[in-house]
Amino acid sequence: MSKRVAVVTGANRGIGKEVARQLSARGDTVLLTARDTNKAAAAADELAAMGGTVVPYPLDVTDPAAATALAAVIGDRYGRLDVLVNNAAISYDTWAEASGADLDAVRVALETNLFGAWSLTQALLPLLRAGGHGRIVNVSSEAGSLTGMGGGTPAYKVSKVGLNALTRMLAAELRRDGILVNAICPGWVATDMGGPGGRPVADGAAGIVWAATLPDDGPTGGFYRDQRPLPW
Repeated sequence: MSKRVAVVTGANRGIGKEVARQLSARGDTVLLTARDTNKAAAAADELAAMGGTVVPYPLDVTDPAAATALAAVIGDRYGRLDVLVNNAAISYDTWAEASGADLDAVRVALETNLFGAWSLTQALLPLLRAGGHGRIVNVSSEAGSLTGMGGGTPAYKVSKVGLNALTRMLAAELRRDGILVNAICPGWVATDMGGPGGRPVADGAAGIVWAATLPDDGPTGGFYRDQRPLPW
């Protein structure tokens, strides 16, 4: 499946940017999105200079009108979408506790980490269906696994639990359309959000790219890190 069309959100840096690089290196046309127009353009130019086809697009995933506009652009230019990587995320609130959480801050995290991914997916679904081999990858975290969950980091954890639930529902509903939907934990990666000490960004991104390039008979509705299942 070469020359596919892919959207990667929150891709001006870190994992998102590396996912865009790896997909473009495989021959995919990548729409690299970020809230900041200049940062999106700079990242896209850097990756395009490596030989790939990377197109910048300003996108705030919390703005439904922006998602609709992106869908219109993709429809006009390409007529379909093959891959959606919901990577954009905020609020790794390790300092907070659920018992005293600022619920306004939790709502802000949910708007990006859950509702942003949900809204964008809905807007792009007709294009994913048009391709006939759609792949949706929700970048999650083992922090959102209920099996071993403890206290702390409430906004981030709750948003990832919700994203995991959305993954399961979409996978069940879209299987008939040939669209595979999976949640991927990249692990602790050395990014601005993850902080120093994590593993290389390329290693974390590789599992996301794996899910984005699954064959038609690949798994759907799963939660993985490094291609291995994680407990929900």
